Amino acid sequence: MLYEIIGPIRTAATIAAGTSVRDRARLRRLYGRGRWRKRKGLILVRLPDGVVTTAEVHWYEASGIGKKEIKVKRLFWD
Repeated sequence: MLYEIIGPIRTAATIAAGTSVRDRARLRRLYGRGRWRKRKGLILVRLPDGVVTTAEVHWYEASGIGKKEIKVKRLFWD
């Protein structure tokens, strides 16, 4: 893993829900049926060189299944 997540996700927002989620069929096949949403938020991450910074992350989430496939999309250098 290229980063270590430190702390909770802040300012979570929904990007897409329902039929707007492009990977819905794949998510259903891998993790099961649910009301899938694509979400984004900010989180603190520790990089391999020890630097702690804020990052924007995207993930998929469904009720009863939880967060899946968390990806760092952008780093913010404080």
